Amino acid sequence: MDERPAASADGEAARTRVLLIAVFTIATCGLVYELLSGTIASYLLGDSVTQFSTVIGVYLFSMGVGSYLSRYFQRELIVRFIEIEILVGLVGGLSSPALFFAFSELGAFRVVLYGWVTATGVLVGLEIPFLIRILKDQFPLHDLVSKVLSLDYLGALAASLLFPLWLVPQVGLMRSSFVFGGLNVLVAVWTCHVFRDQHRRPRLTAQAYAALGVLVLGAVYSDDLVDWSERRLYDDPVVLSRSSPYQRIVLTRGEGGVRLFLDGNLQFSSLDEYRYHEALVHPGLASVAAPRRALVLGGGDGMAVREILKDERVREITLVDLDPSMTEIFRDHEAFAALNDYALRSPRVDAINADAFVWVESDTTRYDFIVVDFPDPRTYSLGKLYTTTFYRRLRERLNPGGVAALQSTSPLVSRQAFWSIVETIRAAGLHAVPYHAPVPSFGEWGYVLASEAPPSVPHAFPSGLRFLTPAIAATLFEFPADMAAVPVEVNHLNNQILVQYHAAGWERYVRGRR
Repeated sequence: MDERPAASADGEAARTRVLLIAVFTIATCGLVYELLSGTIASYLLGDSVTQFSTVIGVYLFSMGVGSYLSRYFQRELIVRFIEIEILVGLVGGLSSPALFFAFSELGAFRVVLYGWVTATGVLVGLEIPFLIRILKDQFPLHDLVSKVLSLDYLGALAASLLFPLWLVPQVGLMRSSFVFGGLNVLVAVWTCHVFRDQHRRPRLTAQAYAALGVLVLGAVYSDDLVDWSERRLYDDPVVLSRSSPYQRIVLTRGEGGVRLFLDGNLQFSSLDEYRYHEALVHPGLASVAAPRRALVLGGGDGMAVREILKDERVREITLVDLDPSMTEIFRDHEAFAALNDYALRSPRVDAINADAFVWVESDTTRYDFIVVDFPDPRTYSLGKLYTTTFYRRLRERLNPGGVAALQSTSPLVSRQAFWSIVETIRAAGLHAVPYHAPVPSFGEWGYVLASEAPPSVPHAFPSGLRFLTPAIAATLFEFPADMAAVPVEVNHLNNQILVQYHAAGWERYVRGRR
């Protein structure tokens, strides 16, 4: 007579454990969906602070809407919970392919982005209230709330650690969405079996398995989906793509030569990159009387290093690039190493993978010539590398008579951004000499020479250059009226006005081309 109540108690305890595990799982999955949307928006639209801020705001608001709507569900809570888990798994699991498809094929990416984030948030917001109501008879209220919320926050912590350390670099955005969508649906499948005596709906179980099958299939073929989406994003065939903890690296090959894209933004084309890199390196290098030691910040593709190696006076070159994947690709892959004439294999070159912002402060070496070749200040994490704080650190690394050459975006397209960089360098106590050069892939491109004393005008360059001559170099320091200086603010670490200047200039340019 005692066996039946004991078995019933064991079954009830098993159901309770399933639901508590479900709290942890759905919290982890919910935050992963939020991070996926914010990351994809940052990759495709730039300005990570804006994208993450708006995505998080919409997502949290939508969760609040979902929590409020849960009050209208009164009957068959287990059935409703299972249905919501299936929907969350499908909507969250399909978020990456849906957003990449919307960006490449539709003209209203932001509508799809915030619509998808809203739908996901509402569904996720329904989950915890449902679980609390289902579990209310198992624990006292104070104990129930503490258990559910502690597991919820623990799941969020797990997601926040997994996402940058493992999911993005190892699993990838596309497969991650399918995997965590599958976890949500697995909760539905498990709940279907554990509570089968309560819901008695074989069709619901079949639906859960069907949704799981779709997501497993997506995870298996996620590499093909990535290839397809990138073929739609780029004009030429993709020959290498890689997600690192820092960026999405894509190399294409076609009529435009080999092109490097970081987070969807063109960095160079092999057809004309020599113009960009010759103009970046040689005017500053030629103005240094005796350049023995050089430093390159950014430029993990090795092109700037290649140009410095053409000057036999330089004995040591230190390259500091944040991303080990960049230096590995352009050092170890034969086809891409050939683009920089195998510069990163030279015994004169020492490559270091570190955050230049931190490394420059900790380094005690002084250099005769410094090249700063960072991506444009599209985001605040990049914008910090264009601030008075960074330029003051850079000044401390220059030997007396040393010169730094900095890429500084387009003075034609983003005029305010260019002159803000110039004024920021001056505010850091350095002389700033702006110049520009035509690069077909980018148009007019801007640079700045920075030094303690005004640099001399270069009169000679190494042999074998394809673009730069002393006569051409003399014209690069002249600015026509449409690129002339305009009133701008200095870019400080606490305001980053440069990021706003850059975004406004390029948005106007893109709108004008439509």
